[in-house]
Amino acid sequence: MKLVFKVVAGLVAAVVLYLVVTFVQVWRAAEDDQARPAEAIVVFGAAQYNGVPSPVLAARLDHAIDLYRRELAPVIVVTGGSQPGDRVTEATASANYLIQRGVPDDDVLREVSGTSSWQSLAAVASFLEDRSIREVLLVSDPFHALRIRAMASELGLDGHPSPTTTSPIRGMSEARYMARETVAVAVGRVIGFRRQANIEDVVRSKA
Repeated sequence: MKLVFKVVAGLVAAVVLYLVVTFVQVWRAAEDDQARPAEAIVVFGAAQYNGVPSPVLAARLDHAIDLYRRELAPVIVVTGGSQPGDRVTEATASANYLIQRGVPDDDVLREVSGTSSWQSLAAVASFLEDRSIREVLLVSDPFHALRIRAMASELGLDGHPSPTTTSPIRGMSEARYMARETVAVAVGRVIGFRRQANIEDVVRSKA
């Protein structure tokens, strides 16, 4: 009985240590802007309201515009499908926002089907491969940086996170996202981010 207790206690301690180390990595990645010359800028979608980007999405798009104007990449890829009741996709709202601020339509690529970060990035990786594009800047919120870099790697992209610095997600909300990302990264590293996304899709479909 004592042996069983020791084994269980050891496993629990190992899991806790793994989560703590992963949290530190998520936090450090959030502070690390890897902006550099690349072949494309990929902006992860967020909520939009009747074609108007939410403050979270607008912050990501503003950062992408800054990277584009610094000539770090020649094209911006916007991502995200639609939710029930939406008239337009997140990608369409994002593209319109960019064009209204001076980014030429020809320099904006759209991924309009994804409903999760994995789905969107997988679709992006596929059509960027057709264009022989592999090195990309990944724009999202800081807490998202480590996971999207790992997903990009699994999809064959050379991804460099460049988080927005103007996200409205702050304080306790940011801490909750950090905790969620810690679990997502920890699980994804064990079972693979593709499989993790598939499991989440099944769970959502049965909810």
